[in-house]
Amino acid sequence: MTPPAPTAPRRLDVTLVPALSDNYIHLLRCAATAKVAVVDPAEAAPVVAALEQQGWGLDLIINTHHHGDHVGGNLELKARYGAAIVGPAADRDRIPGIDRAVADGESVTLGACPLTGIDVPGHTRGHIAFHGAEDAVLFSGDTLFSIGCGRLFEGTPDQMWNSLTRLRALPDETAVYCGHEYTAGNGRFALTLEPDNARLAARMAEVTALRAQDRPTLPTTIGMERATNPFLRADLPALAAAVGLDGQDPVAVFAEIRRRKDNFRG
Repeated sequence: MTPPAPTAPRRLDVTLVPALSDNYIHLLRCAATAKVAVVDPAEAAPVVAALEQQGWGLDLIINTHHHGDHVGGNLELKARYGAAIVGPAADRDRIPGIDRAVADGESVTLGACPLTGIDVPGHTRGHIAFHGAEDAVLFSGDTLFSIGCGRLFEGTPDQMWNSLTRLRALPDETAVYCGHEYTAGNGRFALTLEPDNARLAARMAEVTALRAQDRPTLPTTIGMERATNPFLRADLPALAAAVGLDGQDPVAVFAEIRRRKDNFRG
């Protein structure tokens, strides 16, 4: 028997740190250099606890958008560790303690691991996601959720649909780390639109089992989201038909799906 090929060592390790009621903060560590970053620190205390448990410092604070449950720990962590704060150029004035503003297509590097900014307005006017192409990871903030997307607080349906299609175009294997544990509720809504979607049903069975054990449903993948997330599927005839908009523009279909989700109580 031929032995299995050795697994390549991970270049970028990601640790999920629960915070507040349903947030996830993401700790990133570059294996080659031991440099550490945190993505969207909702509050400082759980980050400090996780870093101390591992014996790590903190080199970089990365923000996807300005909401308090994503930047709440910025200043305390910066003061404690001397970490630089990176955030969206389009919203630099609302990122506490920002040192470097990243625009669409610009990269920030954690040790040997580059992360490229993708402007994804819609949830807020200045939202940015961070994509590590070499490490097949995406930190999507509150733009793309597992089986969902963020509410449109400052943007338009057209903006959010364009943002989601940019993320949808990433490789299937891309691991998606978003800002909240919303998968179960998102999936229950998605099933009202696509009750016969076998991939969605299987994903929800997995989600139910994970949550019963109080385990995260993240990361998801771009491939899984393409198959199960109605907000990424608004250009499919079946989704248009499900919301009574056969033949309509995908933006109109997306807007109707978002409206229904905003009013969903399932």
